Amino acid sequence: MNDTNIDTDPDTQSELTSDFSTFESLPLSPQTLQAVQALGFEKLTPIQAQILPHTLAGQDAIGQAQTGTGKTATFLLTLIEFLLKHPFAQDEQRYLGEPRALVLAPTRELAQQIYEDCLQMTQHTQLHSVCLMGGVEYQAQLQKLSQGFVDIIIATPGRLLDLIEKNEVFLDRIEVLVLDEADRMLDMGFIPAVKTLIGQMPANTDRQSLLFSATFNQDVMNLAYRWLYQPIFVEIEPEHKTSELVQQHFYILTEAKKLEALQQILQQQDVSKVIIFANRKDQVKRLYHKLRSHFKTVMLSGDVAQSQREKYLERFKNGDAEVMVATDVAGRGIHVDEVSHVINYTLPEQPDDYVHRIGRTGRAGQTGISISFVSEDDAFNLPALESHLQTKFDLEYLSF
Repeated sequence: MNDTNIDTDPDTQSELTSDFSTFESLPLSPQTLQAVQALGFEKLTPIQAQILPHTLAGQDAIGQAQTGTGKTATFLLTLIEFLLKHPFAQDEQRYLGEPRALVLAPTRELAQQIYEDCLQMTQHTQLHSVCLMGGVEYQAQLQKLSQGFVDIIIATPGRLLDLIEKNEVFLDRIEVLVLDEADRMLDMGFIPAVKTLIGQMPANTDRQSLLFSATFNQDVMNLAYRWLYQPIFVEIEPEHKTSELVQQHFYILTEAKKLEALQQILQQQDVSKVIIFANRKDQVKRLYHKLRSHFKTVMLSGDVAQSQREKYLERFKNGDAEVMVATDVAGRGIHVDEVSHVINYTLPEQPDDYVHRIGRTGRAGQTGISISFVSEDDAFNLPALESHLQTKFDLEYLSF
């Protein structure tokens, strides 16, 4: 597939999107509109206004947008409307474990978040959704698959592949495919698994496919062209990669002084709910054990069992814990209200991870503070980050 198949003509797209600014202006089913209104959605976000008129008409789409732009609702609305408007005939044979729509996500946390959003948006329908991801007992997921015909599966690639190999899930009837955070899937090495999964589905001309990514390099574009059919391309470039509602501070200190500085910051009065990011699982574990005796602390990393991760996240969301120490699995797809501070205990190696980390605060119109420690080990990551954000950071010295 070549570039000539992609409609990027702004005049053509503006004709299709100019009349759409609210959800009521879209051709949505009453059940969907009722759920949308209950969720308090009113005006379409830029990506929703530009993509939904196309995808609701059945067209494939590529969307480039940061987290928090409304992309999850964009693809959920698309697949929900398709399923509602194209029901199975009463005499048509169906099989358990044979979904009609599939959403693939790179991390368990993102898959779980999409699943929860999907349940809210399908609450007035009979659509049956199942979330499949690693770290959860197979039997519990098999039980959900056997409760009835499944319409929507939201999954991480590895667990879905396992269930397909065990002949518990079949993808031969997929009518809508969504690939969320394709760049992250590429970074995490999931592309071979995704290729295998797509090989089990109908051809791209016989299904609708949507692909979303925060960033696009040539590798992601090559995959998009291979897996989608004549997609439109919509790019929503944020006015600022980082929110103006987040005050960013960069403090110079030695590696040996980081823990003491962190404890001093956590004791300040304006610090209420904090996410501390570290690059490695062993760093997260060490910080968790150092902090838990003084602060109500939970941790989120790949070493924590999925059931425990969900409990920890719920404690942090409802305020039973005030500090969460995490690797970048928590940087994407997790929405927690009223996070006052994000602290980068170690600077991330990928600039995009910095953007996603500090995006956990300063949400929903509230202000937030991000603090990044810059030691001798972190300094190597500064130039790429400054280049990505097109800015020069003011480095400060900590004083208490």
